[in-house]
Amino acid sequence: MAAEGVLELTDSNFQTEVISSSQPVLVDFWAPWCGPCRKIAPMIDELASENAGTAKIGKVNIDNNQEAAMQYGIEAIPTIIIFRDGQPVQRFQGIPAKSRVQEALDAAKA
Repeated sequence: MAAEGVLELTDSNFQTEVISSSQPVLVDFWAPWCGPCRKIAPMIDELASENAGTAKIGKVNIDNNQEAAMQYGIEAIPTIIIFRDGQPVQRFQGIPAKSRVQEALDAAKA
């Protein structure tokens, strides 16, 4: 379940919300059964509120949206990909430091 400000991304809205976005987009590929995914969920929520208006933050449940996961070669979760102008510009696997993710998001905004 995504918190306020966190988009629920699906195979059907990925193109519109991520690829065609004029803002940078952080995408968290996750699954409900994944312990580390649940562990980083509060960080994703914080990034959404701290970057409101300057970047989009969204989550893709890979169990329900396998097309997007396959397209971006998601082999382990959690995986965070930051998109700029429809292209992936940074990828994190596992549990990255929030400061590293924010730095990458700031770079994508520049």
